[in-house]
Amino acid sequence: MISTAIRVARVGSAAELAAAALMMLGFPCLMLAALVPSIPAFAAAAAVTYLADHYLHRKGSYLINRLSKVRAGLSIRFLIRQLLLILLLARLSLADNLIYYGAIACFIAFYGLQAPHGALTTMIRNRRRMPVATRNVDLASRIRIPDAPPRVLLHRAAEKMLHLDLAAVVGILTGAALESAAVGYAGIGVTLVLSTLYVLALVPCVRGRKTPPNAEKVLDAVDDWLREYRPETVLYFSGSKDSAYQVNMWLETMEQLDTRPLIILRERAILNNLAPTTVPVICVPGGVHLMNMDLSTVRVALYAANVGKNIHMLRVPTMKHVFIGHGDSDKLASVNPFSKVYDEVWTAGRAGRDRYAIADVGVRDEDIVEVGRPQLAPIRTWQGVPGDRMPTILYAPTWEGWDDNPGNTSILLAGENIVKKLVTADPAVRVLYKPHPFTGTRSPQAKAAHQRITALVEKAAAERAADARFTVDTAAQTQARAELARIEARLAELSGGTEKGDEAEATRDGLIDVARHEEIARLRAEWNAAYWRSFPDWEHRVITGSEPRLYDCFNVSDAMVSDISSVVSDFIASGKPYAVTDSAELGVEEFKRQNTAVRAAVILSNGAAELDALLDAVRNPAADPLAEDRRELKRYLLGPDEPKSIDQFNTAVAQLALKAETRNLGQESRITVGGPDVELADALPGQRTSTTGDTDGIAAG
Repeated sequence: MISTAIRVARVGSAAELAAAALMMLGFPCLMLAALVPSIPAFAAAAAVTYLADHYLHRKGSYLINRLSKVRAGLSIRFLIRQLLLILLLARLSLADNLIYYGAIACFIAFYGLQAPHGALTTMIRNRRRMPVATRNVDLASRIRIPDAPPRVLLHRAAEKMLHLDLAAVVGILTGAALESAAVGYAGIGVTLVLSTLYVLALVPCVRGRKTPPNAEKVLDAVDDWLREYRPETVLYFSGSKDSAYQVNMWLETMEQLDTRPLIILRERAILNNLAPTTVPVICVPGGVHLMNMDLSTVRVALYAANVGKNIHMLRVPTMKHVFIGHGDSDKLASVNPFSKVYDEVWTAGRAGRDRYAIADVGVRDEDIVEVGRPQLAPIRTWQGVPGDRMPTILYAPTWEGWDDNPGNTSILLAGENIVKKLVTADPAVRVLYKPHPFTGTRSPQAKAAHQRITALVEKAAAERAADARFTVDTAAQTQARAELARIEARLAELSGGTEKGDEAEATRDGLIDVARHEEIARLRAEWNAAYWRSFPDWEHRVITGSEPRLYDCFNVSDAMVSDISSVVSDFIASGKPYAVTDSAELGVEEFKRQNTAVRAAVILSNGAAELDALLDAVRNPAADPLAEDRRELKRYLLGPDEPKSIDQFNTAVAQLALKAETRNLGQESRITVGGPDVELADALPGQRTSTTGDTDGIAAG
């Protein structure tokens, strides 16, 4: 019942649900205490509402947002509590007492001060919002960007301002209980003085040198930096904050380009969720600002997603435009008809080319280039199970998706059967269970199945730990755990203190410390090695969270069981045996016909009876009937091992840049021959000349 209530109320935990219930019940109790009247009861109910409200705000509860939608927002809740306090004074026969009028005057003045407070905080945020936010771009030497106002002034400013009434409420209640007007006046005075000081403290932050330069100067500085840096290859991305992973997966590839890279983002939410990188990043929310930016040196633009805002970059003819996507699978998104607007479409291997041919969506075969998957470089090729350890099987199911298609995930119908067969396998194997992070977020049934699978793995791990046949190298594990603690402490030290006060300050100080960046990468690799040494190599494990990463799990596993998703395509890079569950029960032949990535897999029914074939392949690789099929499928899906994928990628960038340069030279020649009737601006977009205009009209052009 509690879990149902949590889901309906869309709160994160039982504690959050309890706080919400206490806040809801607190206000009727306040009214009842005021009518009785009872000062102790009123004080207790007021304390509950204050504390519950503060807790829900600190947790960022969804319920807080919903209350504001039904005219029960933060200000209203404080106002109701203050009005009920006035009612309490009246019911205590204090309506003719000066403290009654003092309380009314206090709350009127208090709300009067909230207007300039709200105006000032809004003005400060707006003036410090940059037209262009950057990382790894040196703007500080070109324009003056002052420090952000103290965090204490602007962080949850409205909540802080409203809570200043606490002194008045406590003073008035105490004064009423002690029949001492002086105590009440003291509380009122404290509230009004603190509120006035808060407003006055904000005033200097909206004046002169406390604010960044205007948009024109900022954009001039960005153009000046662009002329100096001369970017050649751009990764362009637009999307929701939840789609940041789609650009993050390309960051390491961008760092390895032979040309000068630049990342252009369109949403601030993406910039805030961007992983650390050494590549310069420019976030340009305004379409007009982007289209007037000096990108005349860029020759290749890479697109990781098909979105409407791509048009703002696609309109530039001096660069060639390439769709690189954010994964390689048989999903419909991999053959989106929108892809024909690009000059080229880059796929991992031959499979991507064939998908477009079969889909017949207008993408020409000569515009498709096979470049491999540079992101898969960390995945190690399988050399067989070392003789001194137990085989490890990774179960990595995908989540339930947005609909109830039974083919979305094996969690619901097959998950428990798979895990039961693996933990009871003879000879024994180790099981790593790493579910998709979205598992159970939409479907209660999937969440319940995940919890049952987790319980199965943990129970099997406990039974194995109690079995005398499985020995533990306590000294080695203790040493590994100590190393983990040391690495985590150092990572926390390196990661701490990097948050900036606001967007302007983050832009000014956004130059990455390369040495720190490299040390963090090295420490994460050391952490991963120490993590796997910190427990026995026969111990079953449930792995959630961002660390260890999926590819790290690939590398310590000898086989994988999964569902139809890009996880399978990626795992194929390892050459290891794998199984995929036909949860929709299409049948082996139809399942393979519809899904290229399973053509070299052991196909599992929901009963998981076929798992023995997978385990046999792991135990005896020489007798694995699908080994050659996996090698062929790997080449088909991901391209050849040599040259390396990053080399193929760099070659494709260089060849396309040459095409762009050839086109531009041809346009310059045409302009020269065409005479004065042909404007250079018609062929080559110049740098920014204005920061206003009709975005839709420009995009349409």
